[in-house]
Amino acid sequence: MKIVQFIIPDDGKHLGVVQGDTVIDVTSVNASIKSTYDAFFESKKSNISFEDLLESIVNKTGINHYNYLDLYQQKVNDKKPYLTVPFDHSDQRRVVISGTGLTHTGSMESRDSMHTSENQESDQHISDSAIMFEMGLRGGKPGTGKRGVSPEWFYKGNGSSLKGSGDILKVPNFALDGGEEPEIAVCYINDHKGVPHRVGFTLGNEWSDHETEKINYLYLAPSKLRECSIGPELITDLEFEKIELSCDIERKGKKIYESGTIFSGEKYMSHSLNNCEDHHFKYPQHRIPGDLHIHFLGTSKLSFGERDWKFKDGDVISIRCENFTAPLVNSVSVDNIDVGNPIVVKKG
Repeated sequence: MKIVQFIIPDDGKHLGVVQGDTVIDVTSVNASIKSTYDAFFESKKSNISFEDLLESIVNKTGINHYNYLDLYQQKVNDKKPYLTVPFDHSDQRRVVISGTGLTHTGSMESRDSMHTSENQESDQHISDSAIMFEMGLRGGKPGTGKRGVSPEWFYKGNGSSLKGSGDILKVPNFALDGGEEPEIAVCYINDHKGVPHRVGFTLGNEWSDHETEKINYLYLAPSKLRECSIGPELITDLEFEKIELSCDIERKGKKIYESGTIFSGEKYMSHSLNNCEDHHFKYPQHRIPGDLHIHFLGTSKLSFGERDWKFKDGDVISIRCENFTAPLVNSVSVDNIDVGNPIVVKKG
């Protein structure tokens, strides 16, 4: 099942189920369900599955329909219904955005090249990135009922960092560059007892600053504190075994980067999805009732390792996957680099 959230000006957020090129407006027949979050907790209240609840609603008569492409292409200022992120919370502080790196062969190679100097290579030095990846190969896919080795984990921010398809991704003035990361992200909701539930998968651009990270791998954490995007839809039952994505970047209408096929899914990862989930939700602070979690699962290819340019204003990033109806598209906005104006913290 494919789910979208969309905004109707003067009426607010609506939840929709995608069937072909049509979006069925769940909210038009049940005004209490305006979001993926609302539908999840309504299903718990009714003691049925998330998908069964939505299925029972979309088959009702008198339900409103919209054309998917119309919603996808509309802009906010057009004052017509338009798609927004498929997964969010009205309180941005209740959203935890995080990710797992060094899960794909390509990700290890990219990170290893960033953090291994020419002298280290000549001395056959093994970087920490390579060590972490090898740990995953050996113990990242444990048997049933067993805990595997912990993957790398990083924090990206709360819901204030979240953007949807069509939104702008910023390179802040303290950053050295922007960097696309075409990935699959998984969305979770903790129920009222704090039990995490996997709601679905979405396309993601885990926007980062690889130029900063390259200085020293200990800068990985701050290099990840950037905006990111997901969407345009959420798939509740995506088969996460073998996924093929691609990423294009355009500047002034001309392609300046084409990734080719990017492989993702458990077949191409050193950690299983269940192992990533276990190590994320083992922490009690990640099981707070009612919280939402968006977790990026990593990618095998970035433009950073092979380009001689940096992102500029107006660059457009498109991430595609045949499992999803439409690509995740974002333009870039670059603030002028200004390291000379520190934040002044006021007393009291």
